Amino acid sequence: MTLRICILEADDLHPSLQETYLGFGDMFKRLFYAQDTTLQLHVFNVVRGEYPAQDQHFDAYLVTGSKADSFANDPWIVTLRTYLQERFACGDVLLGICFGHQILALALGGDTQRSDKGWGLGVHNYRLQAKPHWLEHELDHFQLLVSHRDQVIGLPEGAHVLASNEFCEHAAFIVGEQVLCFQGHPEFTADFSRALLQLRESMYCPQEYSAACQSLADRHDGALVTRWMLSFIKAAHNQRNAAMTGLSSMQRASICLA
Repeated sequence: MTLRICILEADDLHPSLQETYLGFGDMFKRLFYAQDTTLQLHVFNVVRGEYPAQDQHFDAYLVTGSKADSFANDPWIVTLRTYLQERFACGDVLLGICFGHQILALALGGDTQRSDKGWGLGVHNYRLQAKPHWLEHELDHFQLLVSHRDQVIGLPEGAHVLASNEFCEHAAFIVGEQVLCFQGHPEFTADFSRALLQLRESMYCPQEYSAACQSLADRHDGALVTRWMLSFIKAAHNQRNAAMTGLSSMQRASICLA
């Protein structure tokens, strides 16, 4: 089964990082293709108003990270929240990473705010709070690179915590087999995180900057989380196909797919 994934790119990298890393969309392409070269990945930069055409359909929609606040009222952020609400109402599979995690929580009725805990930086360890059937691994913990000071403080109705730690209670959440979100960045690498930390060093206190840099030697489970995301998409795809079986052509046409 060839999966089609729409990547909604919610930021442009700093010019000093673009030559090496290109952009968040390209970082996710490298991440996903390392797991499955047959994937069809399409990137749309929503900051510049790029969205799929109405006749383009995908097995999942992923919202990337961003330096923007998900709760801001910039026109492009308001448009994105509305678009995600529409996609959710249509039954589409939605994935969110960092900013994407936060804006999906907001769009679906949860709450996201600037955290009084300050910055989360470097490698963070998370404990799994649930083990859905598509999560094919025996680990109780996983680790991801992070860079955030906003957090999801209230989950949408019907959502359940997938992972958490002391710093971030809602570090990952799911809504049935339709929404999967992570606060951490599976697409980050230690080299990218180091470059980002150095670029923003003046924003951090010396102690948190030093601790974050030291943590970059720790394990990062980006590949594992990517496999989880693909497994989630496949499970949702199979569930939808099963639900469609037996429906008349008129009933199928009535389901929102645009």
